Amino acid sequence: MSEVDGLKPLCDEAEFAALLETMVLTSTPRVFAVVQEFGERLDGWVAGWGFAFEDRAEVFSVHDHSRMSLGKPENALHLFSSARNELRARLVWLPDVGQRPEVAACSA
Repeated sequence: MSEVDGLKPLCDEAEFAALLETMVLTSTPRVFAVVQEFGERLDGWVAGWGFAFEDRAEVFSVHDHSRMSLGKPENALHLFSSARNELRARLVWLPDVGQRPEVAACSA
């Protein structure tokens, strides 16, 4: 016998699909780029991409395919900076894709 045997659905299919969509939209991580700047506005490029979650950030390097798990997005800056090579790093946040909806609930 399965653990789900005898349990009833929380709501109908349409309501459940809307609930899942809302859950995805409200938990979407913020997306940012780590941009390297060479010299004083001489050149710049995207060196990495990141996802900011509530409790951590995941950063992916564009050039060497490395991946980092950091406590916060700003922690990536020193990893992409180099005073010797005159490289500075900054975060550029992508704009949110609209406002996050209110959390939907199933009406059983």
